[in-house]
Amino acid sequence: MASNFTDMSRICVCGGDGGAGCMSFRREAHVPKGGPDGGDGGRGGDVVLEADAQLSSLIDYRFKHHFKAERGTHGKGARRHGKDGEDLVLRVPLGTVVKELDPQTMEPRWQIADLTEPGERVVIGPGGPGGRGNIHFVTSVRRAPAFAEKGVPAKEHWIELEMKLMADAALVGMPSVGKSSIIARISAARPKIADYPFTTLVPNLGVVRAQDGKSFVAADVPGLIEGAAEGKGLGHEFLRHIERTALILHVVDVTGGYEGRDPVEDYHAINDELAAYAEGLAERPQIVVANKCDLPGTEDAVVRLAEAAAADGRPFFAVSAATGLGLDALVAKTATEVASLRSAITAGESVAELNARLERERHQRDIATVITREEARAWRVTGDAIERMIVQTDWDNDEAIAFLQHRLSRSGLFDRLEKAGVREGDEVRILGFAFDYEGESGDSAAYEDELEDEPSDKEPIDADTDA
Repeated sequence: MASNFTDMSRICVCGGDGGAGCMSFRREAHVPKGGPDGGDGGRGGDVVLEADAQLSSLIDYRFKHHFKAERGTHGKGARRHGKDGEDLVLRVPLGTVVKELDPQTMEPRWQIADLTEPGERVVIGPGGPGGRGNIHFVTSVRRAPAFAEKGVPAKEHWIELEMKLMADAALVGMPSVGKSSIIARISAARPKIADYPFTTLVPNLGVVRAQDGKSFVAADVPGLIEGAAEGKGLGHEFLRHIERTALILHVVDVTGGYEGRDPVEDYHAINDELAAYAEGLAERPQIVVANKCDLPGTEDAVVRLAEAAAADGRPFFAVSAATGLGLDALVAKTATEVASLRSAITAGESVAELNARLERERHQRDIATVITREEARAWRVTGDAIERMIVQTDWDNDEAIAFLQHRLSRSGLFDRLEKAGVREGDEVRILGFAFDYEGESGDSAAYEDELEDEPSDKEPIDADTDA
């Protein structure tokens, strides 16, 4: 069973490349000077993640790690636009957290999304925009533009997928304390149960219904050991599934188990691991559950554990998964606590609001322009919007290069360069190109109404966003 459960994967995704715009002129009988009619290139397809309630792990990404969407086709004459590439949709379980990885260190850089609703989608590999055909570059003073834009190649991204269980309450504790027996007794879940440690190797979910009609989802998390927060055993793999839960059901074996452990020491050891793994995790609402209370000789341990729970201000229940003792009261209390915690969570930032904020942050990163000094008189300019202008330019065409200079001026790049300290004669580097900075120059009259005169038969692909 463990071989079919994967809760973290890293994949390399790349959208489809954009198709090139076409430079073409009408060629018809009796029309000796036909106007430009080059069509736009198609946009590359996106790589999209979609949350699927039918999936329970990331096993589909255990062996295949590279995914690329379909490219857009090139534009043609007679205003024939290229076909957009098909999106590539990758399905993931509910509760998948998506993070961008640094390609050098493979460490997470920022969070992209948190997919918690069925059908929820996020683009993780944007397709490259298609290039505009020469029909877009006609102005009142330039009637026959002899250039078009190239398509933009899509960029590869390494993405981390981390599945965290979507549960209201998590049963945690040392191995073999009876967590699986409890969840099997109070829900329809049927985890593997045996009388040896680490019987449970993957989390189990079960829907629990109280007598008053309230319900909640409980997760049986595999047993923790001391040092789990540092990764001992499978600590990190198990602890991540507790992060999302609102309530912790801390199960303690009052018999001490095979090793004759002290129940109170076990209680404190697990809380120490929770605190070491994530700030505030040990302070999360918690119900202390003393299990196996039907066995003789446990009375003293139950009293001492109840006192420890009371000292921490936590509710305490003495139960027996074998006989059902105390489980109805535990379920009722848990259902009430979960309902209260749900109301409190609703008042804070919702998942939809979180994802909207993450999308705004990603947009700001996309349009940002960064200028850094690499040498005494050499500067590096980075930023998706500026770089997109560079790769769309046909460097063998003087008209296209002149148009690029106009676009860079409109973007405000020259003003930013001068504010950063760039002076005439300095070298400015963008991607693999280097330019000698001359400041604002050149005759831009031919471009004054460039954006206003674009045809409306297809939505123009505009990379002139202010960076």
